[in-house]
Amino acid sequence: MHADKQICGREPDSQFVELAVEVFSMLADATRVRLILSLRDGERSVNELAELVGKPAAAVSQHLAKLRLARVVAARQEGTRVYYRLANEHASQLVSDAIFQAEHSLGGTPRHHHEQDEKTE
Repeated sequence: MHADKQICGREPDSQFVELAVEVFSMLADATRVRLILSLRDGERSVNELAELVGKPAAAVSQHLAKLRLARVVAARQEGTRVYYRLANEHASQLVSDAIFQAEHSLGGTPRHHHEQDEKTE
């Protein structure tokens, strides 16, 4: 919460606003969002990710390359395999929040609110 207050205090014309728009642009693709969701639990190979998101490995590699250039994911090579992980927790949180917002747009009580109710019982 403290970080939210720090961001809100920044000037609207800050350079970070432009960079934030680039991040949103990078995430404006269903495959990339699925890749980020697939990487929340840790490092995975390109082939594992391709299977999880239901896309050819070559297409997944292209998406991962873009996410790597945007510093959303990091990669390491082990022999002929390349493994990817999230560069930090912020992309995961951003995607989770976007999904929560999407749940709100459907009307009714969003699923994530049901989960919070269960935790307090």
